[in-house]
Amino acid sequence: MTSQFEEINVFKKLLVKRTRLEDVTKLLVDTAMGREKADLVIRGGNLVNVSSGELLENMDVAIKRDRIALVGRAGHTIGNKTTVMEATGKYLVPGFLDGHVHIESSMITVTQFARAVLPHGTTSVFIDPHEIANVLGLEGVRLMLDEAKGLPLKVFVCIPSCVPAAPGFETAGAEITPADVEEALRWEGVIGLGEMMNYPGVLHGDEKVHGEIQAALRANKVVEGHSNGLLDMELAAYAAAGITSCHESTRKIDGIQRLRLGLYTMIREGSAWRDVAEVIKCVTEQRLDPRHVILVTDDRHPETLMTRGHLNDVVRRAIEEGVDPITAVQMATLNTAEHYGVSRDIGSIAPSKSADILILNNLSGVSVDTVIADGVVVANQGRMLIDLAPPQHPDLVRRSIHLKRPITAGDLSIKAPTRNGTVMVHVIGVVEAKVVTRHLQEELPVKDGVVQPSIAKDIAKVAAVERHKQTGNIGLGFVSGFGFKEGAVASSVAHDSHNLLVVGMNDHDMAFAINKLAEVGGGMTAVKNGEVIGLVVLPIAGLMSDEPLEKVCEHVEKLQNAWVELGCTMASPFMTMSLLALPVLPELRITDKGLVDTQRFRFVKLMVG
Repeated sequence: MTSQFEEINVFKKLLVKRTRLEDVTKLLVDTAMGREKADLVIRGGNLVNVSSGELLENMDVAIKRDRIALVGRAGHTIGNKTTVMEATGKYLVPGFLDGHVHIESSMITVTQFARAVLPHGTTSVFIDPHEIANVLGLEGVRLMLDEAKGLPLKVFVCIPSCVPAAPGFETAGAEITPADVEEALRWEGVIGLGEMMNYPGVLHGDEKVHGEIQAALRANKVVEGHSNGLLDMELAAYAAAGITSCHESTRKIDGIQRLRLGLYTMIREGSAWRDVAEVIKCVTEQRLDPRHVILVTDDRHPETLMTRGHLNDVVRRAIEEGVDPITAVQMATLNTAEHYGVSRDIGSIAPSKSADILILNNLSGVSVDTVIADGVVVANQGRMLIDLAPPQHPDLVRRSIHLKRPITAGDLSIKAPTRNGTVMVHVIGVVEAKVVTRHLQEELPVKDGVVQPSIAKDIAKVAAVERHKQTGNIGLGFVSGFGFKEGAVASSVAHDSHNLLVVGMNDHDMAFAINKLAEVGGGMTAVKNGEVIGLVVLPIAGLMSDEPLEKVCEHVEKLQNAWVELGCTMASPFMTMSLLALPVLPELRITDKGLVDTQRFRFVKLMVG
């Protein structure tokens, strides 16, 4: 097999870019008729036909350049220079399409992400780069688009719709306006408008929100949804704006109502939030038609990619929950392609389609043996077979941390109205593996006029430090639920504006952690007694590393151990922490401007009363 792979990849180097179907129709017909010989023939596999819902045994697939010319018996397309791959006893499946993913959450660049997910069978992704957009605006989106060019992973971009996520409540690095959206929708590779998180703006007729939606509809692009918790009249009103999908279903009823209203229901299985088990019941129990169900990852962290894989894991989970294997494959291929209007090229194994094909050892276990992208064998048995050139990122991207000045312990001190005693304060209560927080009120001790955190009550101090415009803003508060006994942890990944966020038990370690991240260009760190005990450097916009996934995982594992050393044993603590600053999620959040009651959308003073 090795010589076959090498021969195919030599051919790949001759290709300047992917073919357009209209340019190769005669070539594909001639190949199917045998007048031209195929470059690659896969012979004797069991074909998962997502178009008809059948499993067809002993089928051949003939490939010319980067497209499929014939499915059936392909002996007449084999010539002296044709590479033949035997697939007897194995399964031929279309390359998986992730219909909603934030690459930045993997902490690696687009190139390294391609290197990580291709061996697991993902050949196309539909990304919403709103993390980097909140830091760098449209320049960040363009950066990811440009980096994706030439990769064997097909990358389609949805232009972020909510930058910033909560205007007036936080300082973002950029703003994307309806005019910006209209311009970006014309860019090659842009497929639609990204998740519309501002559902109150949709329901109440916000001009900016509807201006962006209208721009997408005029451009004949899809509008992606984010409507967590909406049901009945409000959900119908949300869909009436022309939004056609939602990935925020967490309950069976969410899936049922979205399917009944014609929305594509994207079922998420990420790192922190795993919704397949519950939401798939709209198919397995309610028996609703699955053709508008799409499997997605949304956010997968490095360790999850390493240990569980990517979309192959989500398909496997759907099968484990009782979905027919062919139906589960449809949910990760054809359904996704049809939703985005690209089924002419991807999503199935059929003549004229892009030759993105997986060879599985086992269908129900989704055991990926070989991955073919654009007619090239790019991975085998979990290993990439081609090298991906590392991109060059400009200084703008690598120097995104802009503090007014270094942070001191005094900057983080919370003054009390009394010199000693206690005070009642508002506290953010985190819930393990949950998006929501609780709005608590707790009594904390005061020492020498300064409010103190409390180990006994599991309450740490939290600060959000503005890092985009050198305003000097610092929002201060308290958070419970992490279990810290000492030290501090800090992160430049703090959704969605990605200011610097720090949680700790003393001001000196907290200030040290913030200044360390400013020094290295961003990332995540843990500090104890003035020393770094864990560090993940993320210099690309303070969100991503340009190191390979394996290396990033090593750093993340050391950081996880450091969190445990400081007292935190929470599962997925990084994501839980990173959401403390997102002022569109219930109930209490913190930004660089202060504490935000997101139930009433107003700032609250730290002291009660």
